[in-house]
Amino acid sequence: MAPTRRPSDGLLARVNFPLYAVDMLTSRHVLVAGGGGASKTGVANGFEIYEIYHNGQHFCAQEVIRHETGSNVVMNFAVRNDGRRSYLCAGQEAHCQMYFVNPRVVSEDGKEEISVTQESTKNNPDSHINENGIRQRRPATSGVEDVANGHVPAGEKSPPKQDQNANIKRILKFDIKAADSVQTDFLGNDPLQRVVRISPNGHIMATGGTDGHLRVWSFPQMLKTADIVAHSKEIDDIDISPDSKYIITISKDGQGLMWDIATSKKVFDLKWATPEGAKYLFKRCRYGTIEAQRDKYRLFTITNPLGKVGKQRGFLQQWDCTNGKLRLAVGIDESLASLAVRDDGRFVAVGTMFSGSISMYIAFSLQRVLHIPNAHSMFVTGLQFLPVTNEEGPPISSDTEAAVLSISVDNKVCIHSLQHRRTMPAWLAIILIVLVLFGAFTLCSFLGL
Repeated sequence: MAPTRRPSDGLLARVNFPLYAVDMLTSRHVLVAGGGGASKTGVANGFEIYEIYHNGQHFCAQEVIRHETGSNVVMNFAVRNDGRRSYLCAGQEAHCQMYFVNPRVVSEDGKEEISVTQESTKNNPDSHINENGIRQRRPATSGVEDVANGHVPAGEKSPPKQDQNANIKRILKFDIKAADSVQTDFLGNDPLQRVVRISPNGHIMATGGTDGHLRVWSFPQMLKTADIVAHSKEIDDIDISPDSKYIITISKDGQGLMWDIATSKKVFDLKWATPEGAKYLFKRCRYGTIEAQRDKYRLFTITNPLGKVGKQRGFLQQWDCTNGKLRLAVGIDESLASLAVRDDGRFVAVGTMFSGSISMYIAFSLQRVLHIPNAHSMFVTGLQFLPVTNEEGPPISSDTEAAVLSISVDNKVCIHSLQHRRTMPAWLAIILIVLVLFGAFTLCSFLGL
């Protein structure tokens, strides 16, 4: 049985607007977005950036910057970090608005300001700032609710390590500046961009929306290179394969389709035998690499039955990316709302529609290893694992095996961590094998076999 945690254990921060999208800006900075829309309700629209760190006992978050977007609510976005700055592409109505997110290192007293792209280490060889300008620090006050959700072995304490350069108090800040905007959806009435993705190689941007078209753009120039009439109804989600060669699209027309980026041709559609012939709709799709095989990957989707209200059985599915056939599926006694795959492909997480619960699974087997009931009071709008690779800076050191962030329209940012699972020591396994063999030999001798 998967371990269960109290719903309050994962609370990191509360904001004053509903949240719809989440992604990692760096290896330890999370960006969340949402808002109340164009109506004059007094609810803001915009972004929040938090720095996530582990203090030896639990995860904590500190607000870094808040950027409001006026009357434009941010329902979806994608980020790309090139080491010097980040590109943020946000869906705002029928358009995709690009923002430049420029990092800068400042002293806590505000007197010193250093661009991350400058060679600051020449003036101070002891500054020890990595490529993202990030330093581990332990602020006295975080400005957000500090709730324990990590795990420390019983009887042990893990105090934060002392920074050998603690006398140099530097903080990473971000400047957000609006850049180009392009229209990405052209439905006659109420056009709306539903999703945007940037390819892993950073050369391609893909968008989908209410008109059912898959549009491919060069990035960061945002020049359209393909316009594919992919679906008869609005596109709910898309993702780009780890090798940046294929795009998967899912839609309210019930189809899941894989496209070849180079040719703009359909490769295959996802087909499976639904329970009792009922109609199911794909809700979210994500690619995930296969551990130790970076050139190979899996595809994951979540699906919900159509036209049913209340208790219903959704599915988490794993697909073969070579032929579009279903490999594994696990039923969940509720409709599903969100999906995430860790950057190393080892874990998958899903969030539910009605109970606001979170579950974590081993990717290759779809075995559930963590369940957090009622993590949110409303449906889970987004999930994002803390990364473990070094592509955008060193990962956060903690005493957990995996951690996933979750957001909801209940205005909460939460984190849910998986404790390191206990395994049998090799010496104990050898002893057990010897005992079994000895017992079997003794039994055979007793029976005269």
